[in-house]
Amino acid sequence: MKKRNIINLIKYHSENNESGFRDEAYEMAKYFDKIGDYQLSEYIISLISKTNTFIPQVNNFEKSFFSKVECGNNPLPLPENIKEDIVGIVNAASHNAGVNKFLFEGAPGTGKTETVKQIARILERELFVVEFDAVIDSKLGQTSKNIVSVFQEIRNLSNPSQAVILFDEIDAIALDRINSNDLREMGRATSTILKELDRLNEEVMLIATTNLYNSFDKALVRRFDSVINFNRYTREDLLEVAEAILNSLLNKFKFAGRNMRLFKKIILLMEEIPYPGDLKNIIKTSLAFSNPKNELDYLRKLFYTTSGQSVSTDLKEFQSSGFTLREIEILTGISKSQASRELKE
Repeated sequence: MKKRNIINLIKYHSENNESGFRDEAYEMAKYFDKIGDYQLSEYIISLISKTNTFIPQVNNFEKSFFSKVECGNNPLPLPENIKEDIVGIVNAASHNAGVNKFLFEGAPGTGKTETVKQIARILERELFVVEFDAVIDSKLGQTSKNIVSVFQEIRNLSNPSQAVILFDEIDAIALDRINSNDLREMGRATSTILKELDRLNEEVMLIATTNLYNSFDKALVRRFDSVINFNRYTREDLLEVAEAILNSLLNKFKFAGRNMRLFKKIILLMEEIPYPGDLKNIIKTSLAFSNPKNELDYLRKLFYTTSGQSVSTDLKEFQSSGFTLREIEILTGISKSQASRELKE
């Protein structure tokens, strides 16, 4: 048992994630059973069983390299070109055509991991993430052995067509073997992955993500049936994504009002609009930190956060940026009549 198990148990409990909590407790029970502490193992199982909701999963893994992820149902706004690629992946899985290995590459926050969750949800499959921090080992040769164990577990799945395996941020282990700075150990690890990918059951969908595609071993890239580039967001795409994120968050922050015109102006003032991951954090933080008694206060916070400015009362600057008197009132707290007088003066 690792610290990770304890942390996950607390995390799932705090999130009221009953399914994740039961799965983690079950993994702990298996660990104690494996080391011979049968009494503690049975006690944990009995505690879980008292809830009358413990149901063994369709697929289970013996090793600690895997963790099951709940897919959720959050909206995932994507540009049309990326969306078409995702539809292609879903169709390939539905046709069982043997096209089952995909590499998602792109900058952090572009939606790679969230897209994998949506694919698993659409296909109604269980999603398992490989914990690469547990796979990498300082002992000589152990990392390669762990990789072999990972793929052996995948081959032993009782229902492979009902699983999606995610190798999240595979950069940690899949280094370029010809890189002079690379360690031999990690080079052997990459070679092991190459061999194991060739043997992967075609019924299993495997998706790997990377932020460092340009440093990837070219032989490894060729093992994937398709590489999806998640950096293909135009400025217009990101504006639409921002609008979709806000609409989704407004369902949770009931006190907040809607002024999409001003919201878009603020987003478009940004010289470089962030990718969806960072964009969501900025908008959510603006909503969370706003005054609940002022339904549009989040727009003021969003403006000053994205512009990098301190609170300003230079009304001409606001006017030159294309804001109306009403919008200036929202962003500064200065009434329209007073703003109008000051601008005329």
